[in-house]
Amino acid sequence: MSGAEDDRRPLTKLAQAGRKAEWTGMPGQPGGIVSPSVWRASTILYDDVAHLRRAAGSSTHERLFYGRKGTPTAWSLADALTEMEPGAAGTMLFPSGVAAVSCALMAVLRPGDQLLMVDSAYDPTRAFCEQALKPFGVETVYYDPTVGAGIADLLTERTRAIFLESPGSLTFEVQDVPAIVAAAKDRGVVTLIDNTWATPLFFPALGHGVDISILACTKYIVGHSDVMIGSVTANEAWFPKVRQMAYLFGQMTSPDDAWLTSRGLRTLGVRLRQHQEGALAVARWLADQPDVARVLHPALPGSPGHDLWARDFSGSSGLFSFVLKGGDEAARAALIDGLAHFGIGYSWGGFESLALPVDPARYRSATTWEAEGPAVRLHIGLEDPADLIADLDAGLARFRAARG
Repeated sequence: MSGAEDDRRPLTKLAQAGRKAEWTGMPGQPGGIVSPSVWRASTILYDDVAHLRRAAGSSTHERLFYGRKGTPTAWSLADALTEMEPGAAGTMLFPSGVAAVSCALMAVLRPGDQLLMVDSAYDPTRAFCEQALKPFGVETVYYDPTVGAGIADLLTERTRAIFLESPGSLTFEVQDVPAIVAAAKDRGVVTLIDNTWATPLFFPALGHGVDISILACTKYIVGHSDVMIGSVTANEAWFPKVRQMAYLFGQMTSPDDAWLTSRGLRTLGVRLRQHQEGALAVARWLADQPDVARVLHPALPGSPGHDLWARDFSGSSGLFSFVLKGGDEAARAALIDGLAHFGIGYSWGGFESLALPVDPARYRSATTWEAEGPAVRLHIGLEDPADLIADLDAGLARFRAARG
């Protein structure tokens, strides 16, 4: 890559990355298509036995070898995601975000190691720690997401890795990533982050010193709620290990899913801008409602870690939570069940708005979650915020009536 290309800004990279000439054109023919095609393959044919032997004895990364090792469709997406992370050596694709988290951890950890896991982590990540890593002989110690430089006091001779998620799932605490990374580097500890909320567009994790960045591309990268896919992007020290572990576990994604994800990636910038604006409009309105105790949105002053968000992030996405004043499960359900413009369902990042009852206390062990009432997580899609606000206004009226 030339120096001029290195200076490209993120939105330019979104439009141009992953479009190598060998993936968009044909040898000996001028010109080429805009986007790499869908290459579906299991068997790759060789010219002769000598050709087969040479292929098997050399690197099979980004070379046609066998379908499980990928085709230009997947390589194009991986290349584009790598270009979004300054300092990245490469990206591997996985069939889901959970698969990406699991394989990244397995690439780093060995029996007898200790993992420091943020207490606000995504629940399936916690489940993998307890149900897979623990029997494997890895101890997981959960830590307060607001610990910052104090993470140094938790490091032991057995600590191999620190896992971050910023903002945290459900409660959206922003972590002091630079302080945690500095403490980790001082002790030779690996850092991994689930960066799904911000994406590399709003928080280039490797640029902040993190070793391994993980995305549930199912969410904002795809953007249309129709593909399951994950990615792991790593620096030069860790990418070969992540790649080898992915190969050993047979992890891959289908070319059709990779193509759809590449298509979504091109519009990430404009979609995130609208998600951001809509979510801030809704969050600010909710913060003024008498039936709302708290709004947990990192870009709002007063939310946990807002100052860190303002320092380290270049934007915010469409996912946040709010806590109701009083009420019970039935009152919260009355609010959610009658919403006309919000679906009720897991995941997020698509064009549609979602509302989900959440109970953070169930997923804490190092910290305690206490709240004034039940919580609701919202994903603000691409609808008009005025319609969403009117819908929530009617929902809060139902909440008041049910609360009595």
